[in-house]
Amino acid sequence: MVRIITDSAADFEPEELKKMNVACVPLSVSFGQAEYQENINLSKNAFYEMLLAGNGFPCTSQPSPGAFERLFVQGKGEDTVMVTLSSALSGTWQGARAAKERLGARNCYVVDSRNATGGQRLVVEEAVRLRDAGKNGKEIARALEVFRKRIALYACIDTLEYLYRGGRIPRSAYVLGSAARLKPIITVTQEGLVENIGKALGLERGMESLAQKLEKLPPDPAYPIYIMYTDSPDNGERFAARLKKKGYKISRRRLIQVGAAIGSHIGPGGVGVVYVAAEGENRE
Repeated sequence: MVRIITDSAADFEPEELKKMNVACVPLSVSFGQAEYQENINLSKNAFYEMLLAGNGFPCTSQPSPGAFERLFVQGKGEDTVMVTLSSALSGTWQGARAAKERLGARNCYVVDSRNATGGQRLVVEEAVRLRDAGKNGKEIARALEVFRKRIALYACIDTLEYLYRGGRIPRSAYVLGSAARLKPIITVTQEGLVENIGKALGLERGMESLAQKLEKLPPDPAYPIYIMYTDSPDNGERFAARLKKKGYKISRRRLIQVGAAIGSHIGPGGVGVVYVAAEGENRE
């Protein structure tokens, strides 16, 4: 059996990870001098309560090298596939690679999802599907490097301030994308970077702009469409209802709350969609 590991930026709930037999390395988030580990001593709801309470600007940090090593050595010779948050957004991939090299773990494969939250989740779920189909670690890693190119993630957020202050976008993008009442539309590029691709006048128009992305780049019906939201489940439910009216199948369990690792960089008031594009379709 191939061991599958990811980090908490994939935004799985603990019970989901247990059901899929996937291990998870938590990322850390700090408010001032207080540091927490995501899903260990900081739930998603508690994070947003602290954020909205004005407890300061949160800072995130990657797992320690020892956290990776402890999980890697537990494999006892089994193939291991580690799927990480985009290396363009965090040092998690580099840390996992360094741990693999220190241990000399040749049967450990560290895969950069080049994505985050629901996009990273889709890569992990594909790894689980391939594992359950009997593929070995090397086969899974190679397949994921092709699969990740098909993932399309779009989101409407309240402000670019968190992305700018967290160093995820340059000042030029922040200045150009910031305007009163206009909600930035962002995507994750093929290289795993966050890119501002437009603006909408209010959240409702932002949701419609996101819905239009699916029309331009159709989803593969063999894979789920996930709706992401930050602090407000109502936003996620409203957006899901909008997509259902357009004929897309989205169950209640396909709504994902974005956790602290990514929520620290996009802030409250966000909603998004992520899916696997149909084969033969080209992302923008």
